[in-house]
Amino acid sequence: MSRPVIEPGSGILAVDSGGSGLRVALGTAERGALARRASQVPVGVGARGIDPDQLMAQLVPLVRALTAETGTSPPTTAVVGAAGLSTLGEALRAELPGALAREFGVRTTALAADAVTAYVGALGYRPGAVVAAGTGLIAIGTDLTAWQRADGWGHLLGDCGGGAWIGRAGLEAALRAHDGRPGGSAALLVRAEQQFGPMAGLPGRLYPRPDRAAVLASFAPQVAACAQDDPVAAGVLRAAARHLAESAAAVCPTAGESRIALTGGLFHIGDPLLRPVEEELARRLPHALRVPPEGDPLDGAVRIAIALATDTLTLPSENSLLTVVRQA
Repeated sequence: MSRPVIEPGSGILAVDSGGSGLRVALGTAERGALARRASQVPVGVGARGIDPDQLMAQLVPLVRALTAETGTSPPTTAVVGAAGLSTLGEALRAELPGALAREFGVRTTALAADAVTAYVGALGYRPGAVVAAGTGLIAIGTDLTAWQRADGWGHLLGDCGGGAWIGRAGLEAALRAHDGRPGGSAALLVRAEQQFGPMAGLPGRLYPRPDRAAVLASFAPQVAACAQDDPVAAGVLRAAARHLAESAAAVCPTAGESRIALTGGLFHIGDPLLRPVEEELARRLPHALRVPPEGDPLDGAVRIAIALATDTLTLPSENSLLTVVRQA
């Protein structure tokens, strides 16, 4: 089999945009990612969906710093993995490829849902399913002929079992305890007041914030910390595990040797969530082989960028999940 041709100066740019900020890698098709940088500010969402102008405003200084650090040529291939691309990516798909071409000379741009970059980072180009859970949650699977996705509908309508979902459920239990209603948790109330201040003022502090999903998710570790001794907190995590496994089962191929991997920052909260998740996955997907993720969504964006630069990309194409734009 002939090796892919890599043109000299095939610079690649990989971007991972999510609820917790923006991460960027710069490198070459031959050597992969050479350096990475991050911004902790999430890209804004407005009337047009994900804001391409704000994304570029954050991206440009990061790329310039990485270019100076690595000494690489400007990228000719870019992959942008973005949370919410499927439902909020119309402006991004229309404007970002042109903006990248004007600013950096990018000739080929792939716009991918963050679930796709998470999948490729975790499993590469093998059939299976990946659950990507951080602030939000989405499951994606493929038999390498088509994509299947479940959830990823945002913290107001879905992302069931994700960080914001767990944090919101934990805060609801804290507010129930504050009010004296059934289903409350005194332990979560103490931790919520330590983190956010008096509960009566929480809605006024939370609702106006554009990053409220990330704020909700910031309470998920507190729910996990209480789970061993508090049945309400443990119940929240068991419910999250059921939601997560339901989404995984909805997308995992039923034929052949499928793999399933979990990826994303939510799983850093450890055993209080992982134990019930493993139980639910074993019950619902006994045929799927559980494997550790090979990498994260930014690694997946790097892999896709290398495949694009070497003309070896074989992933299923679907406009809402993965779009490739080539400049004339």
